[in-house]
Amino acid sequence: MNNEVPNHVAIIMDGNGRWAQKRGLKRTKGHQKGAEVLKKISEYVYDKKIKVLSVFAFSTENWKRDKEEVDYLMNLFIKVFKKNFDSIKEKGVKIVFSGLKDKLSDKVLKAMDEMTSETKNNENGIFNICLNYGGQDEIVEATKKIAKEVQNGTLDISEINSKVLSKNMFNNLPPIDLMIRTSGEFRISNFMLWQLAYAELYFTDVLWPDFNEEEFDKALDSFGKRDRRFGAVKK
Repeated sequence: MNNEVPNHVAIIMDGNGRWAQKRGLKRTKGHQKGAEVLKKISEYVYDKKIKVLSVFAFSTENWKRDKEEVDYLMNLFIKVFKKNFDSIKEKGVKIVFSGLKDKLSDKVLKAMDEMTSETKNNENGIFNICLNYGGQDEIVEATKKIAKEVQNGTLDISEINSKVLSKNMFNNLPPIDLMIRTSGEFRISNFMLWQLAYAELYFTDVLWPDFNEEEFDKALDSFGKRDRRFGAVKK
């Protein structure tokens, strides 16, 4: 058992569409409810003294969904970025985005730039929003950056190590301690593959729109009971 509070928590917020369909609603209603839950949980996380929160908002594979749903999600992101996270900013949390910028509209990119600019000097925590994100893409992009440095003569191949890789990710974030996935799926779905190397994984059947502070505390309780050895043997 450990009594530590995780430094970095990551969440795959799954189940919005199924939550809506169970109620005979359009999938977009599930996303709307999910955005409200994210606001509450993101505020609660920093009250727990957790320093970094990463959330899987939209994957590179999500473009395959129905155009109406994708368009709704993009408009929802803009609304959420502009209105829902004032309290996060007030807590002194820095907001960053991880993902590819291609395919994102100018309106979405503008909202992202405003959020990062307004919070760039905040030091009380980090809120990492993974948008148009894929874990394999992140590693590929980091590799390209490193290869370019080697090609330009600013980095020697012998100097490449895990710290260099981490530094060249979309954002240089600490390793994930606890990863939570809602809705009963037991996959990591190409989410933050590099940072998840030694993470404790927590899966719950609760759909994301039904997730709340009590459910988050259950995940923390589970984390506190884990024996984290990182390959070592405790005497």
